[in-house]
Amino acid sequence: MSNKLQVLFAVLCCCVTLSAQTTRDYFPKKDLTTVGAYYYPEHWDESQWERDLKKMAEMGFEFTHFAEFAWAQLEPEPGKYEFGWLDRAIELAAKYNLKVVLCTPTATPPVWLSRAHPEILILKENGTIWDHGARQQGSFQNTFYREYSMKIIAELGKRYGHDKRVTGWQLDNEPGVYEDFNKDAKRRFRTFLKNRYNNDIRQLNKAWGTNFWSQVYSDFDQINFPRPANWGQNPHQILDWKRFMAYEAASFLDEQAAELRKYCSPDQWITSNYIPNYEDGHIGQSHLLDFYCYTRYMVYGDPGIGNLGFRIGDPMRIPFANDFFRPFSGMYGVMELQPGQVNWGTVNSHPYPGAVRLWLWSVFAGGSDFTCTYRFRQPLFGDEQFHQAIMKTDGVTPSTGGLEFARFMDEIKELRKLYSPSKTVPADYAARKTGILYTHENAWGRLRRPLTYQWNSEGHIMNYYQALKSFGAPVDVIYEGKDWSEYPVLIAPAYELVDDELIEAWTKYAEQGGHLVLTCRTGMKDRNGHLFELPVSGKIFPLIGAEIDFYDMLPTNRPGGVSFNGKEYPWTVWGENLTPGKNTEVWATYTNDYYAGNAAITHHTLGKGSVTYIGVESEGGAVEKEVLKRIYSNLSIPLMDLPEGVWMEYRDGFGVAVNYSSDSYQFPLPANAKPVIGERTIQPAQVLVWQF
Repeated sequence: MSNKLQVLFAVLCCCVTLSAQTTRDYFPKKDLTTVGAYYYPEHWDESQWERDLKKMAEMGFEFTHFAEFAWAQLEPEPGKYEFGWLDRAIELAAKYNLKVVLCTPTATPPVWLSRAHPEILILKENGTIWDHGARQQGSFQNTFYREYSMKIIAELGKRYGHDKRVTGWQLDNEPGVYEDFNKDAKRRFRTFLKNRYNNDIRQLNKAWGTNFWSQVYSDFDQINFPRPANWGQNPHQILDWKRFMAYEAASFLDEQAAELRKYCSPDQWITSNYIPNYEDGHIGQSHLLDFYCYTRYMVYGDPGIGNLGFRIGDPMRIPFANDFFRPFSGMYGVMELQPGQVNWGTVNSHPYPGAVRLWLWSVFAGGSDFTCTYRFRQPLFGDEQFHQAIMKTDGVTPSTGGLEFARFMDEIKELRKLYSPSKTVPADYAARKTGILYTHENAWGRLRRPLTYQWNSEGHIMNYYQALKSFGAPVDVIYEGKDWSEYPVLIAPAYELVDDELIEAWTKYAEQGGHLVLTCRTGMKDRNGHLFELPVSGKIFPLIGAEIDFYDMLPTNRPGGVSFNGKEYPWTVWGENLTPGKNTEVWATYTNDYYAGNAAITHHTLGKGSVTYIGVESEGGAVEKEVLKRIYSNLSIPLMDLPEGVWMEYRDGFGVAVNYSSDSYQFPLPANAKPVIGERTIQPAQVLVWQF
């Protein structure tokens, strides 16, 4: 490892510890949440800025968002900085009591930088170069680009780092994980591998299983990127390549945060806004960010559920993102929430009346500290001309979505009057709290060989998540390393990559009274993606109290059946045949094929707790939901029975229920509840908020 990297890692470790000890009150609890809108001063004649920012404040927005794509305006030529226009925009925002979020502009490098240093532009596997004129063409895997970016970031930090009108910083824009086949990216990949394997090529050869197909390396300089277009590429090499690309994205943000922190007040927070592509692997891995934010668009061609679903959106897209981003630091925000029709989807339908407000309440319900929307004014030029905004194209008339944002902000102001810091969540809701253990590396391990085209790693997790939300359960999606003792039930879906340390942690969790749910495909491989020299998943046999004899997959036109509690459920995706141990209960068996009667689901008491192994993925997750019901029933934990598309949460003394279905639903309010917004019968795309 280079000295520079060693210093950076030391800084990271120090700062992570400091952050944990000095959590700041960036968002006062009494405010509940705050709402903002993107504004691009560089897109409009300066004579319109004050009119626009004044209107933004009048509609109820409390902050705005500047400069994420403005590198060319901030640094029109190398080393020449022009901040006057940004100074004036910040001054006008402050005039109308709008706080400002500033951004680092690394998503859009200026043309002079790309022409002087074309090596910074991403090179794709097929030879295509991502040229100037779009965004995210600058490679995070290019050393010069990373280092040069720090100059504009430092200048922004020096100028605005102690400006009280600036509340926080967004790094880059929707930073992603991108393949780059340039020479410098390859050099950085080799360095990454040297660090990972202690500069010992023998360790790499062992981890990659290079004795297979004569792949043995004698030097790190012989290593190239895997080529996804090639058939039969080494899956272990691909696993490390995915790790490398995720690391490059995460570490670039950490380098930006470290540079800003040299100049910024600790009262200014630092975050970034991620598209929730969970399997990319970089989300939550930048340890110098104060918290994490996501971007969410809901109506873009996705069918949702029911007749109105294409106008309302998938009911799980926002709550899962809430539950994924919140546990990293206990706070989160949504930096881009869809304000209306978009321009980039497969079918850009107009959202159903009330849908935008529904999404705002959905974000709020999960505990968000703020919501921001892209954007205040609809652009008249560029690639996003038909992307609706808070204002229509005339710049003065609020759009349908803009009016729904205004209504939500008025409702939040009323809720603030009712806020009581002494309120806690109801006991039955707290008792249902559940953890879902996640790592993106499990999905990576199945990329090359999913073994059936029906397999979908995220869809498998959603089978369990949807069931939990129908129960009215609060959920945290968590990585390894978090304290699991706060979760009476912990689910680890299709947790393929394991080691002795993880199995020991699972065992300890159950022995101390936790109730662990493991699902099919768990424990098959080690952290390098190798099968164990044991029966398949043999590492977890003592933990689950059963042996896995074999697994099967079925064609969609030949479904199998699994029987649970006297009812049969169809399955095709994945089924494991289990042989239970002496003290292990069989909860479900297969009903047909040559293994009819064999165990599919087992339950094993372990210490003060239990381990349930669900070895089958049923159609729509139906049997999985029933198994979870039985687990909670055994624990005397009361569950709700909400229909598809309806879910609820508690926060800050309020309950929130939302309806993404196409039918009305009469919500079963608790006896002591007092509705404050909405009706007990929740119509499609509507909400109910109550105090308790």
